[in-house]
Amino acid sequence: MDYCSSVWVPYKKGDTELLEKDQKRATKLIPAIKTTPYTERLKACKLPTLHYRHTAGDMIEMYKILSGKYDTAVTPRVNREYSSITRGNDLRLQKIRVTYDLREY
Repeated sequence: MDYCSSVWVPYKKGDTELLEKDQKRATKLIPAIKTTPYTERLKACKLPTLHYRHTAGDMIEMYKILSGKYDTAVTPRVNREYSSITRGNDLRLQKIRVTYDLREY
């Protein structure tokens, strides 16, 4: 479920729930924790939720793009926000307003 998750991350709630259902079913295959609640099964298996893994993966990929770990000819162009405010960090991104879902996702 995590292979290439930064490329195919489902943004619709229903698609995420379908993938989460598969993870719920997989954790029920362990006989010792079969009857415990889903959150307890995740803790026993030391697994985060699917949503958390996708969010963390997105943040790691964005850091790699901003820090120059990837070839700049291949990566998408990201606009940074440069300001004289002393708080925060130098990796702030400019928020772009979109009108179409295609550009947002």
